[in-house]
Amino acid sequence: MPRHPQVDPRIAAMRGGVFSRLAHKIATLEGEIYPLHVGDTWLEPLEGCRVEDFRCSEHEGLHRYARPHGHPALVEAICARKGVTEDRVLVTAGATGGLGAVATTLLEPGDEVMILAPYWPLIPGIVYSSGGTPVDTAYFGAPGTVTERLQAALTDRTVAVYVNTPSNPTGRVMRLAELQELVAFARAHDLWIWADDIYEDYAYVGRHHRLADLAPERTFTACSFSKAYGMAGNRCGYLVGPEDPEVMLQVRKASLHSFYSAPTVAQLAGARVLREGEAWLAMAGEHYRAAGDAAADALGQPRPEGGTFLFIDVSEHLDERGLHGFLMDCLDDNLLLAPGSSCGAAYGDHVRVCFTSAPPEVVARGVERLARRIRR
Repeated sequence: MPRHPQVDPRIAAMRGGVFSRLAHKIATLEGEIYPLHVGDTWLEPLEGCRVEDFRCSEHEGLHRYARPHGHPALVEAICARKGVTEDRVLVTAGATGGLGAVATTLLEPGDEVMILAPYWPLIPGIVYSSGGTPVDTAYFGAPGTVTERLQAALTDRTVAVYVNTPSNPTGRVMRLAELQELVAFARAHDLWIWADDIYEDYAYVGRHHRLADLAPERTFTACSFSKAYGMAGNRCGYLVGPEDPEVMLQVRKASLHSFYSAPTVAQLAGARVLREGEAWLAMAGEHYRAAGDAAADALGQPRPEGGTFLFIDVSEHLDERGLHGFLMDCLDDNLLLAPGSSCGAAYGDHVRVCFTSAPPEVVARGVERLARRIRR
């Protein structure tokens, strides 16, 4: 029971940021920097869909609140894209805000969420912040069937499983058969499915299969304009909820009391880009595929199947200082990498590389510095 001046020990135990241990040295870097640590894109959004393209004279209420569950123009565009009714849609402050609202709604203290590992670094904190317990569930690259991998992490407190495909950080695109087996497991154990579809538009091998199509009765799907359309700074995403609209009514309560509504201009930009952005998506996908293939080839890694990351085992290149020492050495080359430990406790000998975070020529120079280091 935290009383002044204490805080909740669960929050105090969370890391303040993925790169906090390196921040002091990052701040001193000079010259060209290679920011391969952050998941972002160098591409600007489609012309006509940028914040600068919206004027108060053309959009009444541009600086006022939008409806808490979403601006009508954006909700309509989402419904058309996903083939769902309005009562299943909630516009959120980024996909992060959407997943937070789901966690707040579904978790009681001590409830467990299986998180397929390695995973997006922020998802454990979202679960912790809602009183739940994230459970690292060895999945990508782990032995055994899908059922065996999930069964190893299942307890009587498990209420949900978090799934991200295409995967941040592995670049894997989950196949239809494995998703079907995962859905069967979730149904057998009465689990919710949290589907993180942030990179749904960037599958380079095979295709992206939506869990919401396989298990519409239990799946929350988180989507974002950040990664799909180069709009990370807009902080706008959305949720598509299960078939029972009553569930989304409860999630809307949680969102109302956290971020209230997503930025109005970001929602208008999202509505327009959903209507007009298909060619931009295709262009971006070709750029991302080329950047990912080039980075993988230079580093001697398998080419990514989707998404914007490579996940690299550097265990052979660690000394007594461990991964922290390796990352510090990379900073001597102005090269910033994300520690694999932020993607799961078992990955303290990995680094995550984002190959879209800077223009291709900058990424190529950064990748070459990493390649030289791991060839030593």
